[in-house]
Amino acid sequence: MADAKVIPFDDDRSRGSRGAGSRRRGGPAESAPVGEGPVGDVQPLPVRGAAAQDPAPGPDESPAPRSAVGDGGDQDGGLERRLAAGLSFLRRRLTGDYEVDDFGYDAELTDQVLMSLLRPVYEKYFRVEVKGVENIPAEGGALIVANHSGTLPLDGLMMQVAVHDHHPADRHLRLLAADLVFVLPVVNELARKLGHTLACAEDAERLLAQGELVGVMPEGFKGIGKPFGERYKLQRFGRGGFVSTALRQGAPIVPCSIVGAEEIYPMIGNSKTLARLLGFPYFPLTPTFPWLGPLGAVPLPTKWTIQFGEPIPTDGYAPEAAEDPVLMFNLTDQVREQIQHTLYKLLVQRRSVFF
Repeated sequence: MADAKVIPFDDDRSRGSRGAGSRRRGGPAESAPVGEGPVGDVQPLPVRGAAAQDPAPGPDESPAPRSAVGDGGDQDGGLERRLAAGLSFLRRRLTGDYEVDDFGYDAELTDQVLMSLLRPVYEKYFRVEVKGVENIPAEGGALIVANHSGTLPLDGLMMQVAVHDHHPADRHLRLLAADLVFVLPVVNELARKLGHTLACAEDAERLLAQGELVGVMPEGFKGIGKPFGERYKLQRFGRGGFVSTALRQGAPIVPCSIVGAEEIYPMIGNSKTLARLLGFPYFPLTPTFPWLGPLGAVPLPTKWTIQFGEPIPTDGYAPEAAEDPVLMFNLTDQVREQIQHTLYKLLVQRRSVFF
């Protein structure tokens, strides 16, 4: 594999023009590769809500008897509706009768399939506890900035599920990912379907301008590839490119602190030779990997906490503020210090790594 090149988040170079209008996927012969062909505005996400419930019976009413399974009652009807919905979903996928936006985001596949696959890991394996999700704006563009750790970037996916499942306005998080993500087979397609895009200023600004919720982890490989002895110590946040992007769009910055990811793969060593051969930024050595083979790649079932802090507004600054290096440094340091302080606070509060 060729050496992976990480494009800096604050790289303002042009990434090619994209047109307007979302595209509908046709059959296999009509499908355009991600990032090619006519493109456009991000489609609004489908609203997820709890199923409507029957009103409680009044004082003079007796509750209706529940239908037994197999007697043609509501349960059979619900099963038939779910079966019909599933067949309709398969028909749309096979015929290409579904839409993706110009970044490759597939809202239907994400809501009905990909989130359903991630949710058991989120709820049962890592048992994620979410705090402060109400601090994320209900509408409009916003930038969520989080710490990055865990050897593999599972923290980004868990943060995405947290927003998807717990935000009262049913918002969807669009993550900015490193260049390496989009050169790996299978991973590239899944990342695009989930709404991820390359961590560059141009894509981030386009998403914010369209009112999307954008997630970035400025530590990058320095965060997820750091030794276990440096856990929960934030690495450098780059040159403040994410602050410049937020200032240009007047989007609030929401700090996010994630506890629990550091211990899923305790990195006790780094094989630089293997990393160079494979084109990876690092090759982790943990107490179980590669010594136990594929079994060693199973993460430890740690208990996670994700806390979203109060948003830092940026709409009060003048347009030229995005070019002020002193202001960018100060805001970057403010976000970093808030995340670090919250990490220490959560670490003091937790009872153990696994419970």
